[in-house]
Amino acid sequence: MMAREQQLVLDPGAEGHSPPSVTAVTSPRRSHRRWLMPLLVVALLAQMAVAMVTTAVQQTPTIDEPVYVGTAAVYLHDRSLRYNPEHPPLGKLVVAVGVALADPHVDRPLPDNQGVMGRHLLYKSGNDPWQLMLWARLPVIALTLLFGLVVFAFARELVGMAGALTALALYAFSPDVIAHGSLATLDVPAAGFLLTSVWLLWRARVRPQLYVPLAGMALGAALATKMSALAAVPVLVVLAGVSVWRAGAVAQAGAGPVLDRRRALLRAAAGAGIMTLAAIAVVWATYLIVDPRLRWTPPQAMPTVQGLRGMLVDLLPFPEAYRDGMRIQFGMERLPWQSFLFGRVYTGSLWYYLPAALLVKTPLGMLVLWAAGVVAVVAVRRLRPAAPYLLAAPVVLLVAAMEGSRDFGTRYAVFVPMFFAVAAAGVLTLRWRWRFLTTAALVLFVAISSLRTFPYYLPYSNEAFGGPAKTHLRLHDANVDWGQDLGRLADRLRERYPGERIWLVYKGSGLPAYYGIDATDPRTVPEREVRGLLVVSDSSVAKAKGRLAELIDSSRPIDEVGHSITIYRR
Repeated sequence: MMAREQQLVLDPGAEGHSPPSVTAVTSPRRSHRRWLMPLLVVALLAQMAVAMVTTAVQQTPTIDEPVYVGTAAVYLHDRSLRYNPEHPPLGKLVVAVGVALADPHVDRPLPDNQGVMGRHLLYKSGNDPWQLMLWARLPVIALTLLFGLVVFAFARELVGMAGALTALALYAFSPDVIAHGSLATLDVPAAGFLLTSVWLLWRARVRPQLYVPLAGMALGAALATKMSALAAVPVLVVLAGVSVWRAGAVAQAGAGPVLDRRRALLRAAAGAGIMTLAAIAVVWATYLIVDPRLRWTPPQAMPTVQGLRGMLVDLLPFPEAYRDGMRIQFGMERLPWQSFLFGRVYTGSLWYYLPAALLVKTPLGMLVLWAAGVVAVVAVRRLRPAAPYLLAAPVVLLVAAMEGSRDFGTRYAVFVPMFFAVAAAGVLTLRWRWRFLTTAALVLFVAISSLRTFPYYLPYSNEAFGGPAKTHLRLHDANVDWGQDLGRLADRLRERYPGERIWLVYKGSGLPAYYGIDATDPRTVPEREVRGLLVVSDSSVAKAKGRLAELIDSSRPIDEVGHSITIYRR
């Protein structure tokens, strides 16, 4: 009798009706829970939105943004693919939504150089760069928030509501996601579309007819945003086949096992093919949206790509502009890029650069939850089917990024905090007494670490490496100093150092004079003439040599701006 009463409490509809006493006790609790969860989701996304919008308002253009904003303006005004062919159009079409609302003036004739075009649009065409950059960034911010809902939904389907809130909290407080989700760049959109594709493939295990084509469209969106997403294509195509196979695992009545296996294989292959075709169609559609006639003239200095890479480029079923963009990317990979890691300046790339940079720039609590979540996904039986979905794509993408020649920042691995946020939700399935309390404490630690760096998310590093103020001692470029603090520098010089002579070495795409900074490059005059304030971007400090190194060594640091620019007295 006692067991039967317990069943009625757990399942009020077991007898076809709900006992009045059970309904009276549980309904208020269920109603409270029904409202609490959406409020928590809204609160997490709201704080993320505030962080990103505040960052977007305060930061001047980073190095890459003027190129993308200028290209978006040309998309709108000329329907031309002439600028930034090394990246497909979709991410810049997202940016173009904001550019269209800002409605900037575009001067004629257009310059040949895409970097010159972007800076001219911002600073020399009569437009307000603060307003234009904010409008350009807002669509990416909105998209980043929507990807947070994907993280939440994916985790909820795997481990329930508590795990979903854990995953969303890790995503919403991720300094890397906030930093790059608040910029008019391509890294977060590409990673988010890949995550969305994987989530849809997971859902395709139940309804492949609906979700396989949608997953293909999401994959196509990633490919139409950044070409680096190509590394994930084999993984996602295989996962599409696996999902369709899983959906058709129940044998049809009257069919033999051999026939069932053949049909399952054919269905799996068809699912993979449908997904591939959908992805290809999306890539073509993005180019046709920009220019329905697909007018394309290759640049005169088009790199020659030979061997296996050349063959793969030729076989891509995409527009010629896409394939030429791949050739440009491969050509850039051959350049001798200079990088910086833990005090060492080097030319080329280090295979461990990205793992080391992620170790520095990821909150400590998040690292622990990622590791525990990966263990849970692999070890817990009910989560094990999700392991290929959650782990295969980010691992392959990370290995491909580690093979690249540009050690410029964790933005090349921003998919890691997205995928691993979902995996971390698996911690709550481990059979450990204190798992809920420990997880909550670690999430709180992540939140505090993230909030402490507000609004300086680009130079974030965790407490083990000294926090944002020390990041420039270990990393450079988009990890610390991407030109984002020129406006803050202008305010600092005006407030604290009015009337002083300024010597400036600035790494970025902003125009110092526009912000009222009257400065001279100290490398263009004899050393004895450099007296006053020496202002140097921290990426330039990290790689300083020759004249600049001598000037810095003979100067005294007196101030810093945004953890990315150092002011010296000389």
